[in-house]
Amino acid sequence: METVYHTSVLCMLYLSIFHDDCVACSFQGFDPGHDTYQSPPEEGSKIDVVVDPKSKRLQLLSPFNKWDGKDIVDAPVLIKVLGKCTTDHISAAGPWLKYRGHLDNISNNLLNNKMMNNVKNQLTGQYGPVPDTGRFYKSKNIPWVIVGDVNYGEGSSREHAALEPRHLGSVAVIVKSFARIHETNLKKQGMLPLTFANPADYDKVQPSDRISLVTCRIGSFSFRKAIKVYFEASRWQE
Repeated sequence: METVYHTSVLCMLYLSIFHDDCVACSFQGFDPGHDTYQSPPEEGSKIDVVVDPKSKRLQLLSPFNKWDGKDIVDAPVLIKVLGKCTTDHISAAGPWLKYRGHLDNISNNLLNNKMMNNVKNQLTGQYGPVPDTGRFYKSKNIPWVIVGDVNYGEGSSREHAALEPRHLGSVAVIVKSFARIHETNLKKQGMLPLTFANPADYDKVQPSDRISLVTCRIGSFSFRKAIKVYFEASRWQE
């Protein structure tokens, strides 16, 4: 009981000191610091934002290429993801966060982890990292797709998890189901987030397949209208 008594007195003493300090602060006021806010100019059309082209952390963005309005034909599967895939799997945090202002550099972490970062390039037959393979397809003007499992993109709302595949040339992500926010982010970046009408069809897809998305051309593409997806064995490398 004696120990409890002394502890209670000690706690009351701390609270009393804290209360006195707060009262003193309220009379003395707070240091407002320095006002560093700069109001934007009323007319900003002639202002140039200059970024060092050699910067590894900042990059000026250019608009993504517009959709040509046609069906997507013979797009390779870049990767087929099995099981849980969070936004941290798609775009890892940690040291990569220093590149948040440089989309091209941070895209080097797309699905880049020890468990899955080795996919087959369907044109060359060689295996390599996911981002490098995506870049190769992009350099050849070949759109590609990701195939995923259940609740794809769960976790934190990470914009780069949608920006990176779009930047590297992806046109669609086809999964059993999406985490809601990630699905929205993909739409905002101009990608097609598609779900299997029959989730069991996921098992029929092979990582070496080519995918054609039919009835998504202008004039036949509408909200909640089914898009026909054809999966075919790759004829590029046999």
